[in-house]
Amino acid sequence: MGTAIAPGRTSELRLAERRRAVARTALVGGLANAALSALKIGIGIVGQSQSLVADGIHSLSDLATDLLVWIAGHHASRGPDDEHPYGHGRYETMATLVLALLLLAVAIGVSWDAALRLFSPEDLLTPGWIALLAALVSIGVNELLYWYTIYYARRVRSDMLRANAWHHRSDAISSIVVLIGIGGTLAGLPYLDAIAACIVAVMIARIAWDLGFDAVRELVDTGLDPERLAAVRETILQVGGVRDLHMLRTRRIGGTVSTDVHVLVDPYISVSEGHHISVKVEQELKHRIDEIEDVTVHIDAEDDATAPPTMGLPSRREALARLAAHWANLPELARPERVQLHYLNGRIEVQVLLSDAAAYRGDRISTVAERAQAAVANDPIFSGVKVYCGASHRDGAY
Repeated sequence: MGTAIAPGRTSELRLAERRRAVARTALVGGLANAALSALKIGIGIVGQSQSLVADGIHSLSDLATDLLVWIAGHHASRGPDDEHPYGHGRYETMATLVLALLLLAVAIGVSWDAALRLFSPEDLLTPGWIALLAALVSIGVNELLYWYTIYYARRVRSDMLRANAWHHRSDAISSIVVLIGIGGTLAGLPYLDAIAACIVAVMIARIAWDLGFDAVRELVDTGLDPERLAAVRETILQVGGVRDLHMLRTRRIGGTVSTDVHVLVDPYISVSEGHHISVKVEQELKHRIDEIEDVTVHIDAEDDATAPPTMGLPSRREALARLAAHWANLPELARPERVQLHYLNGRIEVQVLLSDAAAYRGDRISTVAERAQAAVANDPIFSGVKVYCGASHRDGAY
């Protein structure tokens, strides 16, 4: 039999795994980009490839991106604190948005450079075969970086790592453009480079839009899509004791989801049973809906979206004082063992448990109940009174 892990402990483990994934991918990406930038700039100068030198500078700028990912991942993996009660996941969301903007800048830069070269072919240099080889190496390394990073992005559900993975792939695509340009120039087709660059720029811009749009949706607290929301509803309704639910709300926070919901239960259950149902709802959601990390459950005795409001009714202390005044001439109700107040349908239903079961048998308890009900009949806040004692608490009420 396996050992159960507490929900809080599971969340800590996931944060630790996410922190390690971000650190690994940022380190590997940084080292690879440093090596690629040195290789492409050096060979670009020696091999007279203007586009390869530009691609090398692009790789050098990616070092800043890897540093951004590492810093954002370090902050995002921290748990909740007083200033950030929902955790620091939005640091990752902000980094995703920045990466999307960087990808968009790459797309604009590629298309701008292509347009300039398309209308100024005399500015092109004639590269050598060594530049072609360097472009091939760049494509291979960046594609490996993409698959390495996207693996961890899927494993820890990180949009930031997914954005950085696509940043690596955009570098590979950029190198493909360089390869096509160098090959086209060597084959006597100098315009092929510029045309291919424009097509690639559109592809990169589309990736930037998708990533940036998702990041903005998260920042404005967009909830789960209808399909996942339906799964959340079904999971809650399967919990024993849940009659219905309403006011279900979700929002994404850096790859995880926070959920709060109002759950309708039997209005006469105990507080402890209501709490138990809420804990079961929380556990089932975290167990069955993988991305859910935080759950708030509000237990409702009635559907407060349709039932008459009870907020204007007096508190327990005030209600008991009014009952004591009404029952001043009923010594049997002077010291009850328990008084339960049920705030339902805009009024208060009262249940009284008497402690001395032997003193109240047969007609006497029935008489006490009738007198208690008659005493509050003219008070509009009370809907009725039920009196229990001893065995009659199990067998019925008067």
